[in-house]
Amino acid sequence: MQNPLKNIGPGALVTAAFIGPGTVTVCTLAGVQFGYELLWALVVSIIATVILQEMAARLGIVSQAGLSTAIRNEIKTPLLRVAAILIILSAIVIGNAAYEAGNISGGVLGLETLFSYDVSAYVFPSLIGLIAFILLFIGNYRIIEKALVSLVILMSLAFLITAILTRPDLSDLFKGMLVPNLDANKLLMVMALVGTTVVPYNLFLHASLVKEHWKSPGDLPLARKDTYVSIILGGVVSIAIVVCAAAVQSSDINNAADLALGLEPLLGIYAKYFLALGLFAAGITSAITAPLAAAYVASNCLAWDAGLKDKRFRAVWMFILLLGMLSALSGIKSIEIIKFAQITNGILLPVIAMFLLWVMNKRTVLGDYVNSTLQNIIGGLVVLFTLFLGAKSLAKVFGFLG
Repeated sequence: MQNPLKNIGPGALVTAAFIGPGTVTVCTLAGVQFGYELLWALVVSIIATVILQEMAARLGIVSQAGLSTAIRNEIKTPLLRVAAILIILSAIVIGNAAYEAGNISGGVLGLETLFSYDVSAYVFPSLIGLIAFILLFIGNYRIIEKALVSLVILMSLAFLITAILTRPDLSDLFKGMLVPNLDANKLLMVMALVGTTVVPYNLFLHASLVKEHWKSPGDLPLARKDTYVSIILGGVVSIAIVVCAAAVQSSDINNAADLALGLEPLLGIYAKYFLALGLFAAGITSAITAPLAAAYVASNCLAWDAGLKDKRFRAVWMFILLLGMLSALSGIKSIEIIKFAQITNGILLPVIAMFLLWVMNKRTVLGDYVNSTLQNIIGGLVVLFTLFLGAKSLAKVFGFLG
């Protein structure tokens, strides 16, 4: 019998990247504060993510090059080329270093909820960092892929089982998914939900990963299936977290660890373990993919032609992992780190979406696999959406919206 998971890989790694502790926390707060009312924002963000990630996957398979390589090769004006490379390189590498601290801290929170033992504050961050280091240092794409796919399945089951146990009202659930609610007091939460799903570094990561898995345009149907299944699954997981949080009556919930404890009176002690396991899996998968994405971007931007075992490639992901470890161990508030990362995300997302749409129309890169008119129209709408999102994200960070 054919293995149904044989062609599931790069898309699952993208899901592993965007379902991190930040996504879990935002979905938790959305569910606690607004119930099912903002589920439509997750539906919109998943549609946008599928559209952009399909383009990134098609680019990677057809050109057998990463997104930053295509941008570097297609911008002919030297000054513009250097400016584009510097923007991408600094934003992705610095942004991922900022996110990495939150990823490790989130995984630690899951372990602390699972194990109530009194251990040193250095043990759990060191353990997560060590696991990430070993998997990345092995330098075998298939091993990394299998490990992350397994963790994504574990994470998905943990959150989905807990959501089912809360017995949500299906009519309210579907109403929340299909009826937009844009009250002014909910706008910032809508921006946060979309911003944790449509992640710019995933476009670079996906374009680089697919060429490790597939080698010819004939594999595009398999890549699309992988993308659609994996990202929609990620959206379902996000919805499940909101459903779990909506079941909690207390408003004194600030993160997934609080949510796990809040569900205990309703569902029993096992709810705590399911959610804590999901949070740990979310943290460790993102702790692996963020350094990996930064290394791919640096390699492509600087034309290194480096593999997973190349010293320069390893130096980049080690630098990101080390910064994340030091930040997590130093006790710096992860909210401040994520706030800085939001600035880079807000600036980068619309810029990268426009770069991607531009490259997807270059026959010198994609030949007959350039975007169709319909794909350009849909892609253009997504770009406008990301411009709006970027402006609102920056406004949120700088406090312009109150």
